[in-house]
Amino acid sequence: MPTEQTSPKSFYITTPIYYVTASPHIGTSYTTIAADTLARYHRMRGEDVLLVTGVDEHAQKVMRAAQEAGADVMDFVDGFAKVYRDAWQTLHISYDRFIRTTEDVHKAAVQEVFRKLLASGDIYKGEYQGWYCVPCETYFPESELVEGKCPDCGRPVEELAQPAYFFRTSKYSQALLEYIESHPGFILPESRRNEVVAFVKGGLRDTCVSRIGQGFGIPVPGDESHIVYVWFDALINYLTVAGYPELDSTKWPPDVQLMGKDILPRFHATIWPAMLMALGLPQPRMLFGHGWWVSDDGDKMSKSKGNIVVPQEAARSLAELSGCDFEVAVDAVRYFVLREVQFGLDGSFSQRALVGRFNADLANDLGNILNRALPLVDRFLEGVVPAPSEKTGAFGELVDSVKGKVEAALAVADFRGSLEAVWELLSAGNKFIDEKEPWALYKQGKMDEVGAVLYDVLDLVRIVATLLEPTMPVVAEEIWKQLGLAGHEELRCWDKCVAGLFPAGTRVCKGEPIFPRVDLAALDKAKAPAKKQDTKKGHKETAMISYEQFAQLDLRVGKVLNVENIPDADKLYKLTVDLGEEEPRTVVAGLAQAFGARELLDAMVVVVANLEPAKIRGVQSQGMILAAGEKQPLALVTLDRDCEVGSKIR
Repeated sequence: MPTEQTSPKSFYITTPIYYVTASPHIGTSYTTIAADTLARYHRMRGEDVLLVTGVDEHAQKVMRAAQEAGADVMDFVDGFAKVYRDAWQTLHISYDRFIRTTEDVHKAAVQEVFRKLLASGDIYKGEYQGWYCVPCETYFPESELVEGKCPDCGRPVEELAQPAYFFRTSKYSQALLEYIESHPGFILPESRRNEVVAFVKGGLRDTCVSRIGQGFGIPVPGDESHIVYVWFDALINYLTVAGYPELDSTKWPPDVQLMGKDILPRFHATIWPAMLMALGLPQPRMLFGHGWWVSDDGDKMSKSKGNIVVPQEAARSLAELSGCDFEVAVDAVRYFVLREVQFGLDGSFSQRALVGRFNADLANDLGNILNRALPLVDRFLEGVVPAPSEKTGAFGELVDSVKGKVEAALAVADFRGSLEAVWELLSAGNKFIDEKEPWALYKQGKMDEVGAVLYDVLDLVRIVATLLEPTMPVVAEEIWKQLGLAGHEELRCWDKCVAGLFPAGTRVCKGEPIFPRVDLAALDKAKAPAKKQDTKKGHKETAMISYEQFAQLDLRVGKVLNVENIPDADKLYKLTVDLGEEEPRTVVAGLAQAFGARELLDAMVVVVANLEPAKIRGVQSQGMILAAGEKQPLALVTLDRDCEVGSKIR
């Protein structure tokens, strides 16, 4: 029974423990990333957090896999335990306890649960006759088989007829239904809750909780000819961590238990609550069964189909495509899986979709506000953030509103909703810069207003970084450094997500862009069919692009400050162009045969500002000037009225 509580309850979060027959993939990683995000969020709120994950080692299929590999079974599971630990480290998982079912403390807890339920009559000995799926480690009556095969994985099942111990799951059917009815937040999302209710109403059978001991498992106490059924064994890990049989009331019950939808109805939402009822223990506060990731063609991912996604590989590919740091790419994958689809529904994972989110959300929105604001602080304020004044405070109410939305969303594991709320701040911040035009205020000598605008923007970025830290901890750290806040750890907590707390006098530390944009055209080029020649019109068919692709272009108004010839390059000019940034840019343009230098001097031009820099004839070019003409420039793309340099072209 729980011991007397003497300190505040920990926020206890669990993932399932994962079979050690394959390396982590997108499915296992998805659950663990979600759990880690919740754990980081609650730590930032100042709570004591217990995040538990681990591996499920006692299974017949594990023993067979070890035999097929020609390995000692303990050496085999030791190796996979390390694989999982290493994977979680790579994915920035901050677990507090990694449990293995081969631990002596867990074996003792399992045997104590078995003894107690045997003594109470909730476990009894009988005869099992039916079917068993080794890959799923699940017993099935013949009525549930599909064409004689496992209804879950479709593989052959084995017929069993042997003495076995049973847990009286059926005894708790009505109590379980009543509990679900009276606790609407117990099983989420609602669709899963309805599925569980239907499963229970369909009739719960007593659960076979042992098999004749033929290998790897925990012996049944008092009858070592039997070993404990792997699922009964595995579920008890949540009790083991909390100190069972002397449960620590500062840990029990779990606050959130996350798992894939496939193991919710039959195990976590029926057998598990029934076991706790039989033991007289409190139920978890929330069981959440999330959806699956499927391939582009809608198939469930599986090793046999060869369509498994490994998040680390996706991150490595993204880092190579974009040039971003690998650790940033890992955070981008974390962001993608939590933002792309509503937690609870199935989602489609593709590298193309990942790159799309990276460009649109991270480079264009999050990266853009940082990359715009920091150079302006350097240029107009000598790199130092001013003190807030009566002119600051533009985002106070919005920050409070968004923070409330994030908290409400995370309370029900709505990760997508929480991130969408944060993006309200980014949208408002980018719009604020466009509307306030600090470069124009600077030219007008309105330095108080320049300081107020840039203070509000950087303060907003500080809050955004804090709100995003549970999802993207490495990215948040990098933003924190570029804001110059490395020495202000006291601000990196949830209650500091309040407008107006950016420390005055901070010197910003502008670095390289955190999210270099991926060239979508290059990404798509390998997949795109060759262009066809239209012989009638003499034109090539134009490849269509999406609005999302068009939105990647950052077109800006620029003013040509200087024009120089490039030696031995008859077609090229070296132009110095003002885009309203800290320093003018150098742009190499093939305009020399169509325009004289005097024509271009002081011209207002349109510049592709986010074109990847390239060295042309030894000169680093930082953009492209737009001009009409297919084979050679015929006319510049210019403006029909006055416009400030740096203005965005929409």
